[in-house]
Amino acid sequence: MAIEPLREEPTIGRLIKDAQTDISTLIRKEIQLAKAELKVSVTAGGIGLGLVAAAGFLLVLAVIMLSVAIAYFINWNGHGLDLHWAFLIVFGLYVVLAALLVFLAIRSFKKVKAPEKAIEQGREIPRALKGQA
Repeated sequence: MAIEPLREEPTIGRLIKDAQTDISTLIRKEIQLAKAELKVSVTAGGIGLGLVAAAGFLLVLAVIMLSVAIAYFINWNGHGLDLHWAFLIVFGLYVVLAALLVFLAIRSFKKVKAPEKAIEQGREIPRALKGQA
């Protein structure tokens, strides 16, 4: 017959200490995992942002080339308007387009309002905490 060694029952204090240690370790590991995930996300976001910036730069170059092409199209190998007038027409079109975009932006900004319902509910919180619902 094998004799089982006597196991001493853990005390409440020891159980609480073990639980605190386990929770502390768990929280530390979760924070390390979150940092690792964020590092991957930030790296991917940075690469994506760089690619979008490069695409934006190329788009600006394309608009410049399109502008020159439109001006030369208006000139039509010297049979249309003079070249300086053609470039001024393209410039004027861009100014009108920019003015239209600014007008639309101002109309959109005028629609922005404060979150009135959230502010009102925030003002009610102290009364609710005092039991004055």
